[in-house]
Amino acid sequence: MYGFYRRFFDKGSDEMFRTMAILGAAGGAALLAACGSSTSGTPTPTAVVHNVAPASTPQQTPSSAPATVDLSGTWKGQYSGPFNGTFTLNWTQSSGALDGTIVLSSPPDNLRINGTVTGSSISFGAVGVVTYTGTVSGSSMSGSYTDVANGQNGSWSANKS
Repeated sequence: MYGFYRRFFDKGSDEMFRTMAILGAAGGAALLAACGSSTSGTPTPTAVVHNVAPASTPQQTPSSAPATVDLSGTWKGQYSGPFNGTFTLNWTQSSGALDGTIVLSSPPDNLRINGTVTGSSISFGAVGVVTYTGTVSGSSMSGSYTDVANGQNGSWSANKS
C-alpha cells in the first residue's frame, strides 16, 4: 500500500489531478451502482462518467461600467406628477460619484443631493425626501422620481446650461 502512495505523490500535479478525478469518478459510479437496487419500484438514474478537465481560474468581472459623461456644472429642468415645477441642479463629479444641490420651485426647497452615474444611467436624490433615476444623453437627461414621503412617482428632464 505504501508503494501506491509513494508512486501517487511522486507524480506531477497534472497526473495527480487526473488520477484523483478517475478515482473519485470510479468511487461515485460504485456508489450509484450500490444504490441501484431499489425496492420501491422507482428506477435509479445511472451516471455516465467522463474524464474531468481542471476548472479554469474564475475571472473577476467589473462591478459596473465607469462614468462616460461629465455632469459637473449647472443643469436646469422641470418635473411633473404629484408635484409640478422647475429645478436647478449644481453638480460636482468625481469619477462616477455626484455631489451637489438642487433648488426646487414647488414645493420650494433647496436640498443637498448626491448620486451616481454609471455609463448613461443616473441615480440621485436627497435622503428621505426624493429619489431620481434616469438616463443621460449628451447635454440632456430625463427619467422618473419618487416622493419618498408618499411613494408617488413623476417624471423629470433637464438640460445642461
